[in-house]
Amino acid sequence: MMRLPLFPLNVYLLPGGILPLRLFEPRYLRMLSLSQAHGFGLCLLGTRREDGQMPLLALGTRVEVTDFNQLDDGTLGITVRGIERYRLHSLTIEPDGLLMGEVTALPNWQTTELAPRQDILARKLGELFEEHPDFAAYYPQPEWANACWVAQRWLEVLPLSGEQKLPLLESDDCSDALRFLMDVVHEPLRPH
Repeated sequence: MMRLPLFPLNVYLLPGGILPLRLFEPRYLRMLSLSQAHGFGLCLLGTRREDGQMPLLALGTRVEVTDFNQLDDGTLGITVRGIERYRLHSLTIEPDGLLMGEVTALPNWQTTELAPRQDILARKLGELFEEHPDFAAYYPQPEWANACWVAQRWLEVLPLSGEQKLPLLESDDCSDALRFLMDVVHEPLRPH
């Protein structure tokens, strides 16, 4: 069990994924200082309910900061990289509103090669990278033959709700995600 400061988002990041974030609230600047030892947790938000609340889903990714800079608007820009998935067991809210969670690390998906019939997933993701060079720039050495890496990048950009992604993200390996992706790859998809 590990205690992590949490950053809720409606975008999901998986191990190996890269994401830029902008921090300006004092609680998240404090989160950054608390993350020196173990990183912090990105938490996936569920669909907004009728009362306006967005539930925190029980699965997240522990991330580490790989870069930071002061942005033109005076806020802090950071770049994070996903390290490992975790399951959230309990949640507390600190006086400044920062969420702290007790989490258990989940094993990362094992590297496996794309089957020849799954090569279309890498090709279509490559097309998406070409259409969005800013997004592609985060991955200077894409792992096109690695089924796990390709599936994770697709799950990060698919325009699905957190509840729709959750069963795929909870799997012990990437096989469920690959089956799902093979069914939807013909649809035109755009990154968030």
